[in-house]
Amino acid sequence: MAPRISIIVPTLDEEEYLPKLLESVRHQTFRDYEIIVADAGSSDQTRAIARAYGAKVVDGGMPGAGRNAGARAARGELLFFFDADVKIPKEFLRKAYDEMQERFLDFATCEFRPLSTHVLDRFICNLFNANIKMMQYSDPHAMGFAIFVTRRLFERVGGFDETIRVSEDHDFARRASVYRPVRVLHSTTLSVSVRRHMKEGRLAYLNKSLRIVLFRFFRGELRDDIIEYEFGYGKRKPIDDKLRRMERQLESMNRKYNHWAKRHLKGDGLRIEEGLRKFYGQLDALNRRFVGFVTAKRGRPPSQDQKAKASRTRAS
Repeated sequence: MAPRISIIVPTLDEEEYLPKLLESVRHQTFRDYEIIVADAGSSDQTRAIARAYGAKVVDGGMPGAGRNAGARAARGELLFFFDADVKIPKEFLRKAYDEMQERFLDFATCEFRPLSTHVLDRFICNLFNANIKMMQYSDPHAMGFAIFVTRRLFERVGGFDETIRVSEDHDFARRASVYRPVRVLHSTTLSVSVRRHMKEGRLAYLNKSLRIVLFRFFRGELRDDIIEYEFGYGKRKPIDDKLRRMERQLESMNRKYNHWAKRHLKGDGLRIEEGLRKFYGQLDALNRRFVGFVTAKRGRPPSQDQKAKASRTRAS
């Protein structure tokens, strides 16, 4: 008999992180699931670890191709896509499944928390979470490590676009939202590592994320290596003094965000959307400061047309 949930994890040399995810899956109160690890040719013990936890291992590729390969091997009615460096609380599968059934959702994502105590890691996650909750009503997107979709919708959309190098997860959410709304779960969250923040530097990571957003907004999906985006992980890059000062400024802004969140992120639906719109102005101010810092560092200020288009987008 087919399981209700198929957990799909794309991997490449994940022997350090994969056991933590699979251990958290092992302790789930919801037991009707299977695990599929789509591996892109790991040179370490990733495949052996996956099999030791009872996962089915298939040949994968970079994230989009790996997720598609896992979906082809899956038997469940719901496809839960995680990355190897996440951890889920023991009630996660139960709560996510029940909420999707109760709300008749074909596509969901959830908020996430950093596996870190650093204030900037929490701030970055807060920014992403606020943006995802805000945009679910107009320009839906979801992080690849937290995509929960019915098989019928996944197949109708045609899966992930394997020609896209970066943000194939957001592209998938955009195409899926044509048929069914993308919604953020209320009942549960997951935790994700901050290894990319640590490797690239937190401000450099925000810089790259902003560049990707702007590229997709003005020019479309990234199908070439125009913006370097490495899927492997190595040593942490040093952060210069200017970025450290920016980090301290963002720490102050994070405290302001936490104060706002306690006041406005209560309830559901329109109330949350209204609160997010009030805070959007504050996010916009942060964005202008950061864009100014980045463009000054790169020596290429945005054009007047780009400024006007960004202004119209914020106003809408």
